[in-house]
Amino acid sequence: MVEPQPARTALVTGASRGIGRAVALGLADAGLDVALLARDEERLAQVAAEVRGRGRRALVLAADVTDPTAVAAAVARAESPAADGGLDGVDLLVNNAGRIDVEVPVWEADVDEWWQVMTTNVRGPFLLARFAVPGMLARGGGRVIDLNSGSGSHDMTYSSAYNLSKTALMRLGHHLHATGHGRGLRTLELAPGVVATDMTAAMGVHADRTEWTPVERTVDVAVAFARGELDECSGWFVRVSDDTPASLRTLATEATAAAPRHLRVLPAGPSDPLSQALTGR
Repeated sequence: MVEPQPARTALVTGASRGIGRAVALGLADAGLDVALLARDEERLAQVAAEVRGRGRRALVLAADVTDPTAVAAAVARAESPAADGGLDGVDLLVNNAGRIDVEVPVWEADVDEWWQVMTTNVRGPFLLARFAVPGMLARGGGRVIDLNSGSGSHDMTYSSAYNLSKTALMRLGHHLHATGHGRGLRTLELAPGVVATDMTAAMGVHADRTEWTPVERTVDVAVAFARGELDECSGWFVRVSDDTPASLRTLATEATAAAPRHLRVLPAGPSDPLSQALTGR
C-alpha cells in the first residue's frame, strides 16, 4: 500500500469566485502553492494576487473544464518545473467548477441547459482527473476532492440535471478510490452544505433562507484532507454542515460498514433477499 505525502501544491477549478476562491485561499494559508483554473482570466488574476499576498506561488489557468485540449494543456502547465513557471506537479486536485439548471421537473427542462449542466459537472471532473491523476500516481500518489452536494445522495424534485450530475460525480470519486487507493490516491466527495454564493442566491428554493453554512467549514475539511489527516476517510461522502475534521477522524476509527459513506441502494426491508448484495460490498 502506497501512502501519499501531504500535498504541497493544488489545482482548484472554479477558483475565480465563491467556494473555489475560498478553498484556494485557505490552501494557500495552509502553505500550498495553487494553480487557479476558471474561464474568467481577469478574476483569476485577482485571486492569484491574493494567493501571492499570502506568500505562496499562484498560477493562472484560464480554461473551460469541458474542453479536453484546454484541460490537458492547463494540467501540463501546472505540472511543469517551477523554473518554467509551473508548480512542479499537482498533489491535490479540487474539482469545484459546476453549474445548476432551473428548478423545474425534468419534463419542463430546457434540453440544451440540461445537458450543459451534465457536461460541466461530470465531463469536467472526468477530464481533470484523466489528465492530473497519472502524474500523481507517477510521483507516488495524490489527492482528489470533488465538491459534491447533498443532492448527490438523495432524490430531488427539481434541477434534475444537477441531481443526476452530482450522483454521477460521486460514482466517479468512488471509482478513483477503488482503482487508485493501492497506488497512493486518496479521494473525498465533499458537500459544502448551503453556502451563500452567486449560484444559491439565484435559486428560488433558498429565497427565504436566513442561515447558511459558513464556507470556512469546507476550507477546514479541504485543508485537513490536503495534509493527509483524513486519509482514512478516502472514498467517503462528507457534508460539512455535519462533519468536521475531528468528527471524521473519530468516525473513521468506528466505521464498520463494508463501504462507509458510499452510494448504495437500500434494501426494501429485513427480509429483502438482496440486502447483503446491496449493502455488503
